[in-house]
Amino acid sequence: MYRYIDELTSADVAFEAIGKTREEMFSEAGIALLGVMVRDPKKIEPKKKTRIRKKAESVEKLLFDFLDELVFLKDAKQMFYSKFEVNIKEKKEKEKTVLELDAFAYGEKIDPKKHDIVIDAKAVTMHHFKVEKTDKGWRCQVVIDV
Repeated sequence: MYRYIDELTSADVAFEAIGKTREEMFSEAGIALLGVMVRDPKKIEPKKKTRIRKKAESVEKLLFDFLDELVFLKDAKQMFYSKFEVNIKEKKEKEKTVLELDAFAYGEKIDPKKHDIVIDAKAVTMHHFKVEKTDKGWRCQVVIDV
C-alpha cells in the first residue's frame, strides 16, 4: 500500500509506502514512484524484465539506491516499471552486515501516446527520507524532486 503526502512538501512530491516485509515495502515504493509520473500505474504492462542489484549497509541506503536506479532507467532506457520481485539478504562482509538487493523490475518502454504522463521524476531526495520497522511490517517516507 502507498499514499501521497501533500502536506510534507510543496515543490516536490512525497509518498509513504508500507509493506508487511522489507521486500513488499520496496515493491510498493517502486509503484508509488511510478504513480508520481503517470496517472494510472496499472496501464504500464510488465512486458520487459530488468534485473537490479544493489548493496548497502542500511535499509535506508538500499531503498534510496533502488529508487534512484528506477529513475536512472526511466531516463537512460526510457522504461516505466509497474511490477517488482524483490529479494533482500543480509551478509557479513569484513565484520559488517551488508544488505544485498536482487530484484526484477517488469515494465515497458515509455509511450506518451499510451501512458498518461503527469510529471517527470528527476531524482529521489534525502529530504524527509526515512525507513522504519513497525509492529505491522515496514514503512518508508520518500520525497521525489519533480
